[in-house]
Amino acid sequence: MPQIRPLLVLLRQQWIAALVMGLVLLPVHAQTPPVEPRQTWQMLDYIAVDYAAAVHGGRILSPGEYAEMQEFASAVRTQLQTLPASPQQPRLLARADQLVAAVDLKADSTQVATLARGMADDLLADYPIGAVPVSPPEPARVTALYAQQCAACHGPTGRGDGLAGATLDPPPIAFTDAGRAAQRTPLALYEVISQGVQGTSMPSFSALSESDRWALAFYTGSLAYSARARTDGETLWRARADLRGRIPTLEALTRTREAELAATVSPAEAHAIVAYLRSRPEAVNQSPGRSHPFSLARQRMAASEREYAAGDTAQATTSALSAYLDGVEPVEAALGTRDPSLMREIETAMARYRSQLARPGALADVSAQSAEVNALLDRAEAVLTDTRMDTTTAFLGSFTILVREGLEALLIVMGMIVFLRKAERADILPYVHAGWASALLAGAATWAAATYLIDISGANRELTEGLSALFAAAVLLSVGIWMHQKSLAGRWQQYLQAKLSKALTRRSALFLFVLAFIVVYREVFETILFFIAMWSEAVSGAILAGFAAGCLVLAAVAYWMVRASARLPVGRFFSISSLLIAVLAVVLAGKGVAALQEAGWVTQAGVTGPRIEWLGVYPSWESLLVQLGVATLAIIGFITNTRSLKASAASSSRS
Repeated sequence: MPQIRPLLVLLRQQWIAALVMGLVLLPVHAQTPPVEPRQTWQMLDYIAVDYAAAVHGGRILSPGEYAEMQEFASAVRTQLQTLPASPQQPRLLARADQLVAAVDLKADSTQVATLARGMADDLLADYPIGAVPVSPPEPARVTALYAQQCAACHGPTGRGDGLAGATLDPPPIAFTDAGRAAQRTPLALYEVISQGVQGTSMPSFSALSESDRWALAFYTGSLAYSARARTDGETLWRARADLRGRIPTLEALTRTREAELAATVSPAEAHAIVAYLRSRPEAVNQSPGRSHPFSLARQRMAASEREYAAGDTAQATTSALSAYLDGVEPVEAALGTRDPSLMREIETAMARYRSQLARPGALADVSAQSAEVNALLDRAEAVLTDTRMDTTTAFLGSFTILVREGLEALLIVMGMIVFLRKAERADILPYVHAGWASALLAGAATWAAATYLIDISGANRELTEGLSALFAAAVLLSVGIWMHQKSLAGRWQQYLQAKLSKALTRRSALFLFVLAFIVVYREVFETILFFIAMWSEAVSGAILAGFAAGCLVLAAVAYWMVRASARLPVGRFFSISSLLIAVLAVVLAGKGVAALQEAGWVTQAGVTGPRIEWLGVYPSWESLLVQLGVATLAIIGFITNTRSLKASAASSSRS
């Protein structure tokens, strides 16, 4: 085995230790299935819509439909009794008795529908079901999805005339029924798709992803509307701020019923607006006349506050995390280049909000913190909607980003290269060069993907940065302790003499390749996302000039490192490098934990203290304790090396 076997053993041991550390840091949550009133709400919505087809003027139109209405009304009464106690539960039970009686007496359909919808609204207010799309449904593949999952029964155009549905009783719903579509909401359709309908041939499609189910809900809810109605709706939506104010969020859209909207605007306007928004739900987050880059963040924060008030702390925390990862993280780079201090204020305020959610009975504090976050988002929107960027700002932003992100990777890779040259192991250098060069190529591929193919989510970004930082920290800690050992009392000379007579194994070389790739790609990945966010044709020349200047600075630093190290004695080089590498390990450990905290993988307990990003210092107990642990391990390693040398020297003197 080559002379680097002890180093590789240490590296593998530290990598295993890093994995164990990551597992220890992951939060543990009890997987207690929540009691959700989804089916109860779904049956109430079903009664409100379908009762008119069963009873009219006190006469039964369809015995099968009427029996189903009786069954559902009775089931609603039974299920309400099983829900957790709440202030409104007695009132809901009393109204359930009224509903059962109204159905049994074959009451007017308007009376039954009003009663059922009122109960459904009260049920949502008292027992939030938390069904809100994470992002606007993607229409790209929904047509094929509908053809695969729904067309056999409901027909290729949604008329309820599918071949497989010809013998079903009751028959499949016709989505093109305009009267029925005006009574349904996307939320109701989503629940039917997710849960199925008892007593019918409609199965549950819970095996589909949540995004696919929401896409189908909006798609089937739009089939009753014409292309002309959608065009008219788009015109109204762009021109009328009052209409946009009635459906301000994606969550509001999921609960919007055309028949109810028609009570506040003209029926024609309600029909057109619903037609447009069900075919283009993303328009809610793209209100014309003003850019609202944080609309999704506001939606998630509002949902989180409601869920906390309802006692669902776990879901409130999930919504708060989504507010940051899905609503703020995608535009963090753009805001960071224009007002980095404001970006940090938002991060800190949202982290403080998530921490407060863990405290029961702190609704006033949670609401106050939510208001602070929204005020900061207002300021951020003002910064981002100001599209002016002078050439000086663009140049400095581009230059700073490249130097800041590139310097860390440069120090590590150049340290590896200089070390191998000092050790006279030029045969290993091609693997290191291939590692960082491959990282640059992978970065180019990431740029192409992020620009033309996919939207890299905030969670994926943070996970990539966090895990790669912890891996690099574990490796650097091992290398730092090992180099310190070799720097003591001439041990480096024995090491170099042994190295000259042995060859490198392929497995060892591949490990160095992977290490070089990871430390460089981590920085390239973040740099690319920053440049994509700040790019503007108006100042593209200044951005490219800043990029070129940053490259020159990094090249000068690399040249200085090579020249300076050449004049250092090998022992002194090993000693200085071991200290520098240990410090970098501590920095990367802090950055890695902070990134995993933002991705929701690690809990976050705030602490009063400074935030020094270039040192990886963040105001949370978890990141600080991990950094302290890494620093302690480095100190113990250095002390052990020194004591081992003294013991060896004492033993030699006695002999």
